[in-house]
Amino acid sequence: MDQASEKAALLRRLRRIEGQIRGVQKMIEEDRYCVDILTQLAAIRSATNAVGLAILERHIRGCVQNAIRQDQGDEMIDELLDVIHSFVKSS
Repeated sequence: MDQASEKAALLRRLRRIEGQIRGVQKMIEEDRYCVDILTQLAAIRSATNAVGLAILERHIRGCVQNAIRQDQGDEMIDELLDVIHSFVKSS
C-alpha cells in the first residue's frame, strides 16, 4: 500500500471513530443503558488502538529504518521506546 492510500485509510478510520464518539454522546443525552455505552466506548478504544498501531508500524518501517541506515539508530530507538511506553500506558 502506498503512502497516499495508507493516509486515506487512516483518515477513514478516524472519521468512523468520530462517528462512534458522536453516537456515544447521543446515547448519553438519551440516557441509554450504561452497559451499551460502555460497550461502545470499548469499541472506540479498540479502534483508536488499531489506528495507533498502524501509525507505529508506519513509523518503524519508515523513520526508524531510515535512522538506522543513517547510523542514528540509537537515538531513534530510544525515542521509539518512549513512544511505545506512553502508547501502552494510555491503552
